[in-house]
Amino acid sequence: MALALVLLALPACKPAQEAKVMARYVPERADDFVFENNLIAGRFYGEALEGNPTSPGIDIWVKLPGKLVADDWYKGALEDPDYYHHNHGGKDCYKVSVSLGGGASAPFVDGQLCYPPTNYRSFEMVEETPERVSFILHYPQWQVGGEVCVSLDKKVTVTPDTYFCDVEDIYRFEGAETLCIAAGVNRHPAQNPDVEEKMSPACYALWEPASDQSIEPEDGMLGVAVVVPGSESSFLTEDGIHGICVKEVRSGEPFRYKFGSCWSKGRIKDGKSWFDEVEKQL
Repeated sequence: MALALVLLALPACKPAQEAKVMARYVPERADDFVFENNLIAGRFYGEALEGNPTSPGIDIWVKLPGKLVADDWYKGALEDPDYYHHNHGGKDCYKVSVSLGGGASAPFVDGQLCYPPTNYRSFEMVEETPERVSFILHYPQWQVGGEVCVSLDKKVTVTPDTYFCDVEDIYRFEGAETLCIAAGVNRHPAQNPDVEEKMSPACYALWEPASDQSIEPEDGMLGVAVVVPGSESSFLTEDGIHGICVKEVRSGEPFRYKFGSCWSKGRIKDGKSWFDEVEKQL
């Protein structure tokens, strides 16, 4: 009887919490660094992909709300390299090329975005829990504007139930007291000349057709945005390729902002609904 009472007093084992976020280095696919929550996914390009492309841009992967899918997509890509360009409850249908993609940042000097000459070269995992992941990507030093040498440590934090990720970029540089930094979005004007846009000093947001249809036609719409607290202004670059928000920073001073995305086949169906979602971040 005493033994039975002891057993009854033992606490019940709680099931392991299902992860709603993930981020990891992907050595099996050209040094990608992937991130995901239950609403959005995306990746940064690593060293093995340099030249194809060399770009700091964020590659957006659209998906239906719910489970994490990136690991399954990468597994499928081991047999079919175009696996995640086909719709498996989501897909890669956003064209990055050499650009800021879906919300990266870069120095903005004399009206030009000054991209790093490499992809990220190393990383650190800062935090990993079922509800929160943070990582830092390191971009080696490069020269901008002919005189300023700059390096970038990009910290990204992913949490569930939001279309946005938090970023803290640390630019360290020599040769100038301050540097103008732009966070922005590739708006694909050659493919999509007529798009819906929202612009204010602290944000740039876009609602456009899928821009990468190289593998199969895509009839969905994508929402993409950056929100930059304290930004001095937002505008289109002279070539019309980017919508950007700019802010001056000192060396080592955090450049904080958010990037986000959505897909019309998920919960957000139109541009107004996406812009309302962006407005909540301001």
